[in-house]
Amino acid sequence: MTKTILRSSELSCPSCVAKIEKSLKGVDGVEAAKVHFTTGRIEVQYDESRASINDLVEAVRSAGYEAKPSAF
Repeated sequence: MTKTILRSSELSCPSCVAKIEKSLKGVDGVEAAKVHFTTGRIEVQYDESRASINDLVEAVRSAGYEAKPSAF
């Protein structure tokens, strides 16, 4: 499993968290997703052989939010 961090500056409420986590967990290969709406940090554990960073970013976009990979 690989862990990555995405960032979003658009998160403003707990319902944002639920939408994004649900969308990410629907991506094949994602084992866990945790969103921190106060910091905009999105932690994702996934199988690199089944999902890519682009898949994760697109899942966040499909939930209606922008996200970018983060180094920390």
